[in-house]
Amino acid sequence: MTRLSEHLRQATPVVAERGAGVHLYGTDGRRYLDFTAGIGVTSTGHCHPRVVAAAQEQVATLIHGQYTTVLHRPLQRLVEKLGSVLPEGLDSLFFANSGSEAVEAAMRLARQATGRPNIVVAHGGFHGRTVAAASLTTSGTKIRTGFGPLMAGVAVTPFPNAYHYGWDEETATRFALREFDHLLQTVSDPDDTAAVLVEPVLGEGGYVPANSAFLQGLRERADRHGILLVLDEVQTGVGRTGRFWGHDHFGVRPDILITAKGLASGFPLSGIAAPEALMHKARPGSQGGTYGGNAVACAAAVATLEVVEEEGLVANAAAMGARLRSGLEDIAAKTEAIGDVRGLGLMLASEFTTPDGEPDAATAVRAQQAAADEGLLLLLCGPWGNVVRMIPALIVDEGQIDDGLRAWAAAVETATATR
Repeated sequence: MTRLSEHLRQATPVVAERGAGVHLYGTDGRRYLDFTAGIGVTSTGHCHPRVVAAAQEQVATLIHGQYTTVLHRPLQRLVEKLGSVLPEGLDSLFFANSGSEAVEAAMRLARQATGRPNIVVAHGGFHGRTVAAASLTTSGTKIRTGFGPLMAGVAVTPFPNAYHYGWDEETATRFALREFDHLLQTVSDPDDTAAVLVEPVLGEGGYVPANSAFLQGLRERADRHGILLVLDEVQTGVGRTGRFWGHDHFGVRPDILITAKGLASGFPLSGIAAPEALMHKARPGSQGGTYGGNAVACAAAVATLEVVEEEGLVANAAAMGARLRSGLEDIAAKTEAIGDVRGLGLMLASEFTTPDGEPDAATAVRAQQAAADEGLLLLLCGPWGNVVRMIPALIVDEGQIDDGLRAWAAAVETATATR
């Protein structure tokens, strides 16, 4: 008998039969509150009627119009629609299928546009699993181990992870920027540095937000040295953090923006945006792909962006995120095992630690599994797997937030009872 690879291990015991809104329904007949959203993908919830209708209509009209062979209207409409939400000046787009592909496209563009070989990434970042994207990833060794040598030309600079260092945010930020300057003096000369690539909030690295001083400091240094600032908004974009883009919290402008995940409510679609003059510097033939910009995915993305706008989902993410965070902090205040609650909008996490402050993956796993028993689906992240994250769909309402918090409180109690 054939079977799935044993390494495709499911985080929960659920066999999903259907989804609706913020709920998944298992073949066991049970309804689950889904605070994973397909790792932040189903931004408008499972099977939003308008996304379903757009996809169904498109399937009956044109499923695949390969975009370096022919243009199609869903692709053109998506370009127009994204133009209304992209940062000013980022007026040229390239589409692919996955976050990894978009990251590699951004890296390729940065190197070709600057004529420089090196990419600087922030420690703890996750940028994908393909060889080049994994070479840029330092969220955990499991992404990088066992298939080296990895791509050359990558340097790693600290991220201002104050909780990890045991410092206040100002100290962590000052350290991170000082080390970035040191890196440019000792590892990658500015004349060899094409770009600095960073997530506005570390994703797999533990849901750690950046801050204005750090990102603005990188922006200033990038401008001074002719380096491109590339922001990986694969997980933080399309309203996830309570602003349309995660970097909107920090008053900084990227040279290249990477998007995916929540862009098309579950259909495979990713892209990069850059100023037209910068995108022009890509070499002919360097951008393409068989399935990138698929007609059905583009139609779903247009519908997604319409729903996000018309249903006020960015504002809802901010409001429901504040409600969820308050509840998580209340639970943490009563639980010695939770050392930190952090995140932005509907991208929140609780970090489990031992009494002496060391990562406590065992308790985190018990809490995540106990939550599934309570009907709440969650995921782990962080280098040690000791961070439990919550990323419900942007349509989540007060009642569903409160239901999730009740289930989480019960799960934490169960997980810590035998600690």
